[in-house]
Amino acid sequence: MELEVLNMDLTVCTLASAEDFDPAKDFFFLGRTDKEISLVCRTEDVPKGTLEREDGWRGFRIRGILDFSLIGILARISGLLSEAGISIFALSTYQTDYILVKEGDFESALDLLSSRGYRILR
Repeated sequence: MELEVLNMDLTVCTLASAEDFDPAKDFFFLGRTDKEISLVCRTEDVPKGTLEREDGWRGFRIRGILDFSLIGILARISGLLSEAGISIFALSTYQTDYILVKEGDFESALDLLSSRGYRILR
């Protein structure tokens, strides 16, 4: 399986309103529930009116389109990283999954996954 590195610094934050973010940006993930509005975006694109934010994330995506019948792909990756003491922030879209790791653990995470047979695309 191939993992494609995202060459950008990422931030995870919460917003008071979805209108606080410009949807014309080229990379973001916006989630809204009855409790919160969460945003993952490039660090340079974080809106001024964020309620909370955590900078220092890096990420990769599982390359290709994942069929909904596939089982355990995210679980296997998160399990390997968990065993190594590496925390993740996972995002799922219609086509694939994204895994974010704190900057200080990012290269270790990629090295571990590479040693377990994942092909890392930079």
